[in-house]
Amino acid sequence: FGTPTGYLCRDCVRRHQKTFDTAVWFDYLLGFGTTFVLSLIASVIVAVVAPLISFYIIFLAAGLGGAAGVLIANLTLRAINKRRSKPLFITCAAGVVAGALVVALGSLLTGNMFTLIWLGIYAVIVTPVVYTRISGLRL
Repeated sequence: FGTPTGYLCRDCVRRHQKTFDTAVWFDYLLGFGTTFVLSLIASVIVAVVAPLISFYIIFLAAGLGGAAGVLIANLTLRAINKRRSKPLFITCAAGVVAGALVVALGSLLTGNMFTLIWLGIYAVIVTPVVYTRISGLRL
């Protein structure tokens, strides 16, 4: 691999990349648990509010979904003490999806398909927001 100061072998590149991975083993539990619980709470709110405001939820979903993602990411960053690694980012995103899936399964069992659609929109909006915020990307 070429660099401004010369070339690096693959092993040297991997060694440099590992210095940026600061997560410890319990960060994965904290990250998943925090995003799961917060996403579960947000999903319940979506499931309760969606039938009440039906058509306008599509406009609120974009704005509130993004805001919920930022809130979940900020609280998760505090829980994991801003440590980082790519597997940790993926674990946190999986926690968001898992929290939404629990409520989605409840909606599926009760036959409430309308709420299921809004939970899908919620998950599609919030998951990438949480992933990018926790990984340090700013959109």
